[in-house]
Amino acid sequence: MENSSQTLPSQFFLLGLSTVPHLQVIGFLVIMTIYIITLIGNFLFLFTMRISPTLHTPMYFFLSNLSLIDIFLSSTIVPVILINTVSTNKSIPLGSCIFQMFFALILGAAECILLSIMAYDRFVAICKPLRYSSIMNTRFCIILAIIPWTIGFIDSCIQIPLTFSLPFCRTHVNHFHCEMPLFLRLSCIDPWLNEVAMYVAAGLIVLCSFFLTLISYVFIISTIVRIRSSHGRYAVFSTCASHLTVVILFYGTIMSTYLRPPSFHSVETDRSLSVLYTVVIPMLNPIIYSIRNKDVKNCIM
Repeated sequence: MENSSQTLPSQFFLLGLSTVPHLQVIGFLVIMTIYIITLIGNFLFLFTMRISPTLHTPMYFFLSNLSLIDIFLSSTIVPVILINTVSTNKSIPLGSCIFQMFFALILGAAECILLSIMAYDRFVAICKPLRYSSIMNTRFCIILAIIPWTIGFIDSCIQIPLTFSLPFCRTHVNHFHCEMPLFLRLSCIDPWLNEVAMYVAAGLIVLCSFFLTLISYVFIISTIVRIRSSHGRYAVFSTCASHLTVVILFYGTIMSTYLRPPSFHSVETDRSLSVLYTVVIPMLNPIIYSIRNKDVKNCIM
């Protein structure tokens, strides 16, 4: 039975990935495998960057931050999915739901902004190589690394109280984790203020990060096309290919989730996009950067 009272319930019910038993088993095994690969890949990436002096550069410093975000994001979402899949009790306490949504918002925003910072790092390295060391000094890199976490924390501190100040008429969530856009649709009242706050925050964080990344790549590409040697152009572009791949994957899924109008949302689409950016992309990031990066491959081997 759904909770029909217009108060904040003590728990919600996550319906999970599937209600079909054999699909639940398959889903559990697939998600568990992805999670193990995510942890091993990102921890190995962090360990490699830590022990190799050749990787003690600003680019790899930001990559280590990306690995930390991916580890935390997966660990915030995936264990709940796995427990929910094998358990007959699909409930999640209110406090756990708030905790999960709070940190998922922080980490999602942090990754958005960090990707734009990494694009700026590539812009300086390619377009201003002689000034790279002076611009991307240790103090400036630390400040840049703190900014994504700070903005993500501020955004989450605004969005979470607004979301859970709503009266909820339903407690059954056709999803596998507590995600803000879906919870707004559980409200008994029109959540227009929450939607405005969500779109403003997403616009400021996601779109600004995306356009800063885009601007950086406009300058990078304009510099690359001026290189006379085809080998030189390929060598320079290869340093950006991994980052560009991650940018397309992550920004595409995040913008589709948080910037689509409510009328364009569907349960299946939301679930698919959510699986991509919370489960699959954190696994792909270290693989993409390892495959495309000779320095990392040489250190691992």
